[in-house]
Amino acid sequence: MKQPWIYNGKTDGLFILLPPFLVLFFIIIFQSQIQYLENHYSFFIWLFLIVFVDVAHVYSTLFKTYFVKEEFRKRKKLYIIIPVIGFVLGLVLYQFGSLFFWSVLALVAVFHFIRQQYGFMRIYARKEPNTISKKIDELAIYSATIYPMLYWFKTPRVFTWFMTNEFTWMEKLPDYRPYILVVYLSIIGIWVLKTLYLWNKNKSFNIPKNMIIIGTYLSWYFGIVYFNNDLIFTLLNVLSHGIPYIALIYIREIKQKDEVQLKKLSIFKTSLGIILFVGVIIGLAFFEELLWEVLVWRENISVNAIFPSLSFQQFLIPLLVIPQLTHYLLDGFIWKKPEKIN
Repeated sequence: MKQPWIYNGKTDGLFILLPPFLVLFFIIIFQSQIQYLENHYSFFIWLFLIVFVDVAHVYSTLFKTYFVKEEFRKRKKLYIIIPVIGFVLGLVLYQFGSLFFWSVLALVAVFHFIRQQYGFMRIYARKEPNTISKKIDELAIYSATIYPMLYWFKTPRVFTWFMTNEFTWMEKLPDYRPYILVVYLSIIGIWVLKTLYLWNKNKSFNIPKNMIIIGTYLSWYFGIVYFNNDLIFTLLNVLSHGIPYIALIYIREIKQKDEVQLKKLSIFKTSLGIILFVGVIIGLAFFEELLWEVLVWRENISVNAIFPSLSFQQFLIPLLVIPQLTHYLLDGFIWKKPEKIN
């Protein structure tokens, strides 16, 4: 069968499909060195994983939304109201306390991460008919992500999504782990049998779609359930999410558009365009994280930090979280119909 690549096999493979496999391979080979890296190079790990990938992928959304003049004009109300809603929502949530605020934001982030994997799966299945096979694929991608999170809710982990104790309220629920494990393994078995059956029957195999599903199972299971290590979780979580998203934005919104469509953004299509593109999103990400470090966290950058009062933090933190929350909320609109990708 003709594979339903977004761009081509080489580019899709390297930047969208392979990250979870490569990261897991690295972890297995250098597992004994992981703790050493975490203890001695924490600043550089934070700079690369959090700033250069995680936060930078948030700003790559600008090249599909606010930076695209025609797109912004067409959906102006949406692009104005979403940040406002995010800020107001943040103000309201913070009135219930810092832990409540970050717990809710963590759940929104988890949902966003889950939906991205579902979205990539849908993109690569866009040329397949809506049959029971596609429903099983959807069930598989959701089980690959939801089971590890449900396991995390009931099993203490040394890592966090945003802050300590963000999911502790879930520990009061009855222990459902044995039951969801049966469901999880059953779905894996059904998906494997279905895939092998169709491969044998139709002599075709959707490489990118199945790699997305397998990669999601591997990265979420090993990152959350199997290993209980902060750096391993961050490596699998951030790289498997951020790099494919940045690649998709550059491919769809710059590489596959002509100069007429891009207009002023055509500068990012030049021979040095990819470097400029990465530089812009990293620059914006670093500026945001610098504000967080100076005003809130004070963990990775040593400066004469400002110490805002607790009352001012109720305004400041919802303000600083606007880019991230806007990214989460907008993703529910801008990727509505992945089947439209050629």
